Amino acid sequence: MSSIDRSQSVGGTRTYEVRTYGCQMNVHDSERLAGLLEDAGYVRAPEGSDGDADVVVFNTCAVRENADNKLYGNLGHLAPKKARRPGMQIAVGGCLAQKDRDTIVKRAPWVDVVFGTHNIGKLPVLLERARVQEEAQVEIAESLEAFPSTLPTRRESAYAAWVSISVGCNNTCTFCIVPALRGKEKDRRPGDILAEIEALVAEGVSEITLLGQNVNAYGSDIGDREAFSKLLRACGRIDGLERVRFTSPHPRDFTDDVIAAMAETPNVMPQLHMPLQSGSDAVLKAMRRSYRQERYLGIIEKVRAAIPHAAISTDIIVGFPGETEEDFEQTLHVVREARFAQAFTFQYSKRPGTPAAEMDGQIPKKVVQERYERLVALQEEISWEENKKQVGRTLELMVAEGEGRKDDTTHRLSGRAPDNRLVHFTKPEQVVRPGDVVTVEITYAAPHHLLAEGPVRDVRRTRAGDAWEKRNAAEAAKPAGVMLGLPKVGVPEPLPAVTGGCAVD
Repeated sequence: MSSIDRSQSVGGTRTYEVRTYGCQMNVHDSERLAGLLEDAGYVRAPEGSDGDADVVVFNTCAVRENADNKLYGNLGHLAPKKARRPGMQIAVGGCLAQKDRDTIVKRAPWVDVVFGTHNIGKLPVLLERARVQEEAQVEIAESLEAFPSTLPTRRESAYAAWVSISVGCNNTCTFCIVPALRGKEKDRRPGDILAEIEALVAEGVSEITLLGQNVNAYGSDIGDREAFSKLLRACGRIDGLERVRFTSPHPRDFTDDVIAAMAETPNVMPQLHMPLQSGSDAVLKAMRRSYRQERYLGIIEKVRAAIPHAAISTDIIVGFPGETEEDFEQTLHVVREARFAQAFTFQYSKRPGTPAAEMDGQIPKKVVQERYERLVALQEEISWEENKKQVGRTLELMVAEGEGRKDDTTHRLSGRAPDNRLVHFTKPEQVVRPGDVVTVEITYAAPHHLLAEGPVRDVRRTRAGDAWEKRNAAEAAKPAGVMLGLPKVGVPEPLPAVTGGCAVD
């Protein structure tokens, strides 16, 4: 009997589970990994399988200092399960795999496959080779073999999708290891991007998020400095595409033509995630960030002038090596001036392989914690004040699924406003599906969400809602022996909880 025959599977078919860590780029890559595995005949394991699948894939991140400890802890948890199931396979990919390579198999010899960020398309072949040869397969490509968007995909949402426009990054930020792991920027041809978007819209997708390590640097690889603004305007000409977002831009490349394209293209949403990292010119210089406080606040001012209702969010690192109290006060000053709707705040931690990890002036943990708490308190206050300005406004929401954890008990539904604010609203009598659009009046504001407690003013059934309904019906109709588990559908998470530099530059 072969190892496949001895493994536990669903209905005789090999199952898989993909565990994702890190940024939107990793989330998007995981959709490709799932698509590759399903194209090779695997089926998704039921929700909550917790490592009981025939193939478990870890798509890793190398941003955090303890990323490797977390990976090896999870691998250790699976070791006894794999010992009991000879046919089970474990694969490790992503940024940490690209960085550590042979180390993974040395520390966890029960791992079957290690692959990098440049060759995710090889996963099914490597799994089969490991099975036949009965030894670990480690294959790390040094450059991109195929643009990820050319690979099969199993998207997590029926009505909202990531669309990658570039991979890699040309920046040299001292806190970030990602350019070393994902390589120099490579841009897709505009025609390929638009063709993918049009195909998605034909399938029912109504919202897309343009994705890149440094998304608004798009064009540097193809020699067109205005390529990104042209791409935004081209998205505005696609019938049926209701919402366009993008993440994450870099202040260095945020030009006036991009602001104009945002303001003049109706389906580009009034939302901007603009990483700050620090408000101190001295710290920004040490980070090798190619802008300074004045430049950053100038961009915010121009965006607000062109798009008055834009919600602006950011990333901030506290306690970068050498940061003084005066430096930190400059960060607080920018936060007060910019009045971010939301800020993803992080305490600096060393990342092996980055210049900052070797810098003098590492800040004591106690000092970093105290500054972090002051920053969070200030931002919470501003977020709440900015959300209160939404009370009384009438907004169109795209209905989401899985974003309101208390919806069942409160008899509410949840959706995203054009500026990406999360709104919980009263459940109407008529059926409303994720992907449909409702019109509501905001009645209450909290720091991280809004409420629309009155009756829904209008419900617009959409092709996106039809797509969600069709997808769920197809999942429910699958034979009981080949359960995939319901996918987690909904608008892609707007921002990742990771430090800047990993798709949040």
